[in-house]
Amino acid sequence: METQNITLALPKELLLRARQLAVVRRTSLSAMLAQMIAELVEQDARYRAASERQIALMAQGLDVGSQGTATWTRDNLHER
Repeated sequence: METQNITLALPKELLLRARQLAVVRRTSLSAMLAQMIAELVEQDARYRAASERQIALMAQGLDVGSQGTATWTRDNLHER
């Protein structure tokens, strides 16, 4: 995959802590950020796919055995 460099501005303290974390994980800061961004993009793609599936299911509706007509009244459901 072709890569492209970017410029990223971070607070100095955050950058220092991120570099330390990369050392602990035995990776580079660039690789760690690239992995995190890739995971965010994948997570968003999965969320969108799940959302589209659910919207399609709602549009299709569920068969509750009523043939599209309610066989009950509000009063029947809320008898006191």
